[in-house]
Amino acid sequence: MKIAVNTRLLLTGRMDGIARFADETLRILTAQHPEHQFYFYFDRKYDERFIYNSNVHPVIIFPQARHPFLFLAWFEASLPLHFTHTKPDIFLSPDGFLSLTTNVKSVGVIHDLNFEHFPEDIPFFMRKYYSAMFPRFARKASRIATVSEYSKSDIIETYHVDPSKIDVVYNGAGNIFKPLASEDQQQTRNKFSHGRQYFFFIGTLHPRKNLVNLFKAFDEFKKNDLKDIKLLLAGARMWWTDEIRLAYEGMEFRDDVIFTGRVTDEELAALMASALALTYVSYFEGFGIPILEAFHCDTPVITSNVTSMPEVAGDSAILTNPFSVSSIADAMTKMASDNDFRQKLIVAGREQSKKFSWQQTAEKLWYCIEKAVE
Repeated sequence: MKIAVNTRLLLTGRMDGIARFADETLRILTAQHPEHQFYFYFDRKYDERFIYNSNVHPVIIFPQARHPFLFLAWFEASLPLHFTHTKPDIFLSPDGFLSLTTNVKSVGVIHDLNFEHFPEDIPFFMRKYYSAMFPRFARKASRIATVSEYSKSDIIETYHVDPSKIDVVYNGAGNIFKPLASEDQQQTRNKFSHGRQYFFFIGTLHPRKNLVNLFKAFDEFKKNDLKDIKLLLAGARMWWTDEIRLAYEGMEFRDDVIFTGRVTDEELAALMASALALTYVSYFEGFGIPILEAFHCDTPVITSNVTSMPEVAGDSAILTNPFSVSSIADAMTKMASDNDFRQKLIVAGREQSKKFSWQQTAEKLWYCIEKAVE
């Protein structure tokens, strides 16, 4: 079988949650199915580390697709043209973007529909493209994979898709995420947080990550903080809006907020394992991979009680109301002041993490692919 794959998001040093999904699952699938040929379609020069096995054939097609007009050119012109040469049996798209001008059977991985519920968080042209195209992608797909039961229900209700067409393939966490010895934790804190304990956020600094309320909650928490705890954020300021900027600039304890920018995978794992707690209080997530990564690092979690996050965290985290500053601040206070409670969450997180793995993700995604080509 020839499997064409949209790999345009596999970019070294710029891997978000969707790219990590693609990287982890494709690494496993290409290794476990050497009898099949995988054609990886990139939109620019690729890193050889993404050519996992000898059955992977990289192809670069233009233009570089990072804007809605270029999406149309790449998916609706360049990709179908190349398909006439490779004649794939199936097209797998880990970011859910499909080609409407080809008859090749397709599996789209739709991670979430945040753009349908919070369109104001998306730039104008991107918002128009998503709202116009994703309903058509959902209809076009031979099968759809998604990463939580919440997202499956959302796709069914929003796009009126037949439930039997959708497979849930939960995310996992990489092997690099694991507990650190106390001396290694302190070295990480010395490097990144002036030697102090810190609450940790990882992700693109995007409105739906709820940074406005996180900043306000941290300010409220700091009024009674006797330990000089910091708030450390790792991620690119890709969507640094005026509202986020004003919330940050208006903080009383702004000097206790540390931005690392993008970090390496190794630095990320060390930062996660050295944190007092993960503060991941988005108001919308299709899954929330950092929750699992924290569990693997023996780092307790503060997350939101909405969308998919309770499904991922189970009873192993403090669930807060992301729209309530005091709810988030109270969780921070509890985490900083009650070590016995933190330890209980760490033990519970270890157990919860066993329910998810990239191996399981890859197996379920392969099952979805097989059903699509029947």
